[in-house]
Amino acid sequence: MTTDSPVSVTREGDLAWVTIDNPPVNATSTAVRAGLARAVIKVQGARVAILTCAGRTFVAGGDMSEFDAPPVEPHLPDVVQMIEDSETPFVAVMQGNVLGGGFEIAMGCAWRIAAKDTRFGLPEVNVGLIPGAGGTQRAPRLIGMEAAIDMAASGAMLDAEAVQALGGLDLVTDGDLAMAARGFVADLPPRPVAVSQRDATPIAAEVLEAKRAAVAKRARGQASGLLNIDALQWAYLPFAEGQPKERALHLDLRQSAESRALRHAFFAEREVARPKAAEGAAPRDLQKIAVVGGGLMGAGIATASLGGGLKVVLVERDAQAASSAADRVAGLIDGAVARGKLSADKAVEQKARFIVTADYADAADVDLAVEAVFEDLEVKRAVFRQLAEVVASDTILGTNTSYIDPREIFEGIPNLSRCVGLHFFSPAHVMKLLEIVPLPETSTEVLATGFAFGKRLRKVSVLAGICDGFIGNRMLAEYRRAAEYMLADGALPQEVDAAAREIGFPMGPFELQDLTGLQIAWANRKRQAGSRDPAQRYVTISDQVCELDRLGQRSGKGWYDYVEGDRKPRPSAEVEAVITGYSKAQGIVRRSLAREEIMARILSVLANEGARIVEEGIAETDAAVDMVQIHGYAFPRWRGGPMQAADELGWDRVAAVMARLAEESPNSWTLSARASEAAGV
Repeated sequence: MTTDSPVSVTREGDLAWVTIDNPPVNATSTAVRAGLARAVIKVQGARVAILTCAGRTFVAGGDMSEFDAPPVEPHLPDVVQMIEDSETPFVAVMQGNVLGGGFEIAMGCAWRIAAKDTRFGLPEVNVGLIPGAGGTQRAPRLIGMEAAIDMAASGAMLDAEAVQALGGLDLVTDGDLAMAARGFVADLPPRPVAVSQRDATPIAAEVLEAKRAAVAKRARGQASGLLNIDALQWAYLPFAEGQPKERALHLDLRQSAESRALRHAFFAEREVARPKAAEGAAPRDLQKIAVVGGGLMGAGIATASLGGGLKVVLVERDAQAASSAADRVAGLIDGAVARGKLSADKAVEQKARFIVTADYADAADVDLAVEAVFEDLEVKRAVFRQLAEVVASDTILGTNTSYIDPREIFEGIPNLSRCVGLHFFSPAHVMKLLEIVPLPETSTEVLATGFAFGKRLRKVSVLAGICDGFIGNRMLAEYRRAAEYMLADGALPQEVDAAAREIGFPMGPFELQDLTGLQIAWANRKRQAGSRDPAQRYVTISDQVCELDRLGQRSGKGWYDYVEGDRKPRPSAEVEAVITGYSKAQGIVRRSLAREEIMARILSVLANEGARIVEEGIAETDAAVDMVQIHGYAFPRWRGGPMQAADELGWDRVAAVMARLAEESPNSWTLSARASEAAGV
């Protein structure tokens, strides 16, 4: 064995210790697989081989950087089979996360030992795959079909005690793992039947169908969840038949558009966390923050920050508002406890780090102050004037604006290098996206601190430049504009929404507006009225709907009608009359739009605007655009984001769709350079 192998073998009497050391997560790279294959040969003659991993985790999956290339020998299923067939039996000794190939390796061992806080999973579905080394064939035989479906088809992770209760572990310990392993192998039980040779327990047909229905509902078009269920059923075949079928499907899925998109999303999340603009800068250590404004947004930011271990001072305008804000945050924390997301002890500890006040002076010693008040320039300016009077001259100041230019908000505030836009998405304690918007003067240290803050709050933070709406809301405006043009030209809200759901969105643009309320976008359109290009087509259907006091679910009616106590949207005759009346008044001959055409328009408009945003430097990369859309606007992850979707669709098709839109609505669409190039313009 070469000295640089990530797998080592050492002898200790009649024991052989096999250690994988491939940081950071001991992934099953080619070198690890080769090292394990050599290790199986080397341990022969020992009474037992103890398989461990260096660092904080057991093998936590495969090396996805290898997935685009042809598989290289030794293949993982062959290595797992070598372990299972080895004359010297293996015991897996596990800690941290045991995922994908790691769990497959463990199932090939004769016995399994785990630390109490170890977690197990078969998360290949999250990258559009099924397990490829026997996971779908051994898991039902080891822990039962129901648990295997939850793991493989839904990406669920089980803790060590749950896996032990299902028969998957021989020992769980909260003590020293190596000592527990030595104790276990000192008096080994009889070697059990290999997992691959056991029978899978049958599952009731109605239970299986319920599982399928639940997976299909969550998937919103993603295929790999149901394919995992199909593969798991092969566990009822002899292993020698089921395992090759699993492997063949796994390798086919590696080349699928779905898997490419999900792998793109996986790597994009890591890419956007390290923006070039903050390269080389060390973030400040944040301990205490202030949030100004205790409405839904401010309460969500405060709750997320408490969850990130920070001390939080929430500042409101008066005592009554402060009391309401305190109740709001307490309600969010208590709700997390009720849902099992937070322990009662942690809830008490979080509340102990939280104070609410109507006095800005109570925020004097914070490291960061985040404004979360109304989307009104003068209101926001007033907040920062008051903050600047009490906090230190270098305290970081963040504005949670959705549209307003941060340069205008911070005008007149001393030391602009400490100022930055921190655009959270509502509800802020749930939504993962954080757009970080620097001013020209923002220091790299402050920018790096913004990204560290987002990471602490478990957000996907994306660098965004200054423009109206930044990345996300600028794209949303184009999406909504395209949707309204379709209404004017022949579609109805329910037809556009159905097409969006077929793309994989949880709801369409009009259903979403009803859920969030139409008044914010209406106010924004009024704000933009003076700066709107008069040559650009402007459809007034939304304005007319708002003027009818149809402002969404909270008002009982919006684009759709609602029955009290029921959020199900029902097509509205009144709205349809507004739409057809507008078309008639404009002399438009309405035409039917096929669902496929609506889908193509939605995807093309989003991709074209995303490309323009990258070309203008508002986003550093396509990955940034895709992460904003996935984590802030529910774009289906299995499509990878609009930029990845356009790559799969072909930019020539995007260009053709945009050309059609430009023909229908002159002076209303600007083709991106990427689409222009694809069109040969």
